[in-house]
Amino acid sequence: MNTLRHFTLAVLAAAALAACSTTPPVNATLAQARSDYRSLQGDVQTQRLAPLESRQAGDAIAQAEAAQARRDDAAQVEQLSYLAKQRVALAREAGRRKASEEAVAGAAAARDQQRLAARTREADASAQAAAVAQRQAGDAESRNAQLRTQLSELEAKKTERGLVLTLGDVLFDTGRAELRAGGLRKLQQLGDVLKQEPQRKAAIEGYTDSTGSDSGNLALSRRRADAVLGALLGMGVGREQLTAQGFGATQPVAANDNPGGRQMNRRVEIVLSDEGSAATPR
Repeated sequence: MNTLRHFTLAVLAAAALAACSTTPPVNATLAQARSDYRSLQGDVQTQRLAPLESRQAGDAIAQAEAAQARRDDAAQVEQLSYLAKQRVALAREAGRRKASEEAVAGAAAARDQQRLAARTREADASAQAAAVAQRQAGDAESRNAQLRTQLSELEAKKTERGLVLTLGDVLFDTGRAELRAGGLRKLQQLGDVLKQEPQRKAAIEGYTDSTGSDSGNLALSRRRADAVLGALLGMGVGREQLTAQGFGATQPVAANDNPGGRQMNRRVEIVLSDEGSAATPR
């Protein structure tokens, strides 16, 4: 009986020794590398951004495990395990780096998109403003043409200075600055237009012929310009629309050596601005 028990114990001991001899020794570095690699496999971002580095880490783990299974030299197994652990770390770092690069590229793309959107808005706004300006210019020109038609009886002429109405000496008696009744009737049409279009300006300019002294002619031309201004104010035209100035005999439109020329030079000119601009005085 004792002999049988001793035999059984001997068999069990031999089996235990055999089992120990077939199990590779544990390598702490390899165990850590395996743990790190399992964590890496669960990192979706790294798997997406650094698939090559992740695969290389897996290959390094496999090489270390194969060396351990073959019972290669412990130093060799340790070296391969260390390299595998480093491969895992490199793969994780590659994932972080590429994630950062992706974020920077995404931010740059977002900025580019914002700049493009801003330029598009600016271009749209400019196009709309141009369309509005063009439409307003067309409307203004249409009203300017209508004004010329309304003042056709006064023989208004379009010039670089604006629309010019020339009122001859029929407005005044010789040497006088009081408007005749007929002169008031001629101004009424102009007054009506200016009241209808308060955005327009009128520069009133008085002129004389060369008869008499320069100072006398200048004073007379000023009084006549002021008389026209006063008449228009009396008709209800806004003061901010009107200016008045006398020029005496300094701007003749004809020779002063004959009665006809002197009559043409005795005049009041009214310069009407185009819509949206000021009348251009001399």
